[in-house]
Amino acid sequence: MASSLHAKYGLKRVINASGRMSILGVSAPSDPVMEAMKQGGQMYVEMADLADKAGRYIAGRLGAEAAAVVNSASSGIALSVAALVTRGDRRRSERLHQDGIARNEIILLKGHNVQYGAPVETMVYLGGGRVVEAGYANEGRAEHIEAAVGENTAGILYVQSHHAVQKNMITAKEAWETARKCGVPLIIDAAAEEDLRKYAAMADLAIYSGSKAIGGPTSGIVAGRRTYIEWLNTQFYGIGRSMKVGKETIFGLLQALDEYFVKEDRSAQEKESLQAFLPLNRIRGVKVTIVRDETGRAICRARIQIDPAEAKLTAQEAAAKLRDGDIAIYTRDYGVKQGYFEIDPRPLQQGDLEVIVSRLRELLEGE
Repeated sequence: MASSLHAKYGLKRVINASGRMSILGVSAPSDPVMEAMKQGGQMYVEMADLADKAGRYIAGRLGAEAAAVVNSASSGIALSVAALVTRGDRRRSERLHQDGIARNEIILLKGHNVQYGAPVETMVYLGGGRVVEAGYANEGRAEHIEAAVGENTAGILYVQSHHAVQKNMITAKEAWETARKCGVPLIIDAAAEEDLRKYAAMADLAIYSGSKAIGGPTSGIVAGRRTYIEWLNTQFYGIGRSMKVGKETIFGLLQALDEYFVKEDRSAQEKESLQAFLPLNRIRGVKVTIVRDETGRAICRARIQIDPAEAKLTAQEAAAKLRDGDIAIYTRDYGVKQGYFEIDPRPLQQGDLEVIVSRLRELLEGE
């Protein structure tokens, strides 16, 4: 079916070795998830009732007081900020960008003010907030957040992501303790994190992608304190109207969540599969190592380091050639300017690994 769709619409075949990336459609949901979306999409429901029941179900799964389904983790940031800025006031929510609200400052560590495909600060402003940076690009301490808290502080946003600076930054738990000390609500953007209960337990509002670790359709979850979720739900009569979620998406997300909590841990097998790249070490100018995710998640990747003086091409050129071939192979290329890129085994489908190894060998051996 996939190949026929590629042919019908003239699409290039893509091998995703970069991870759960939005530019590639994030995840490939399971057959049961797609079946739940089909059944849900082909029937009528009262959407308010579905949203309410889905929120309760998800909250129970995550051990939170309450939860809401949103259409992406990005919208989850905007809606969470809007919730804290308007404090659930219906008129303020409907006139969010028309009537001024003084108490709209969102404290964000400078090292967390990142671009993840869109700027984090843009989502804050969309939610009616104003970013107040705390700390420095290479250092973020509790004292920096405390010093930034003032009479117009609406909340603190902590970004738990590989995009954010990792060095010399307080942990999410420390940010939670600081927020409690200051009496200010904390939002944690944990979009790609795999421990769904961890962040819901240490934030007033925790945001997860429904399509990354969970493996569902494009969607998001915001879970946390009941009062704040109620404030967030008010936003669906304001900016949230443009971010509404379809019934088929909600049913697919619920099925994916059920599967997530019983799925087999494949990290060991995924790590073992990366051994296929080690023979590339015999190629002049190439060094292959198995590395763990920088944020501490149980994810291993093959790092392909290229010495351009010996291999006659740079890591950036190799990654571009992989991407621009007849089969587009996308690698995790955050380190290309430092001379390497990585292969993430999680999204690989049957036969993909062999294609990648073969294509790499062609490029690196100059065949």
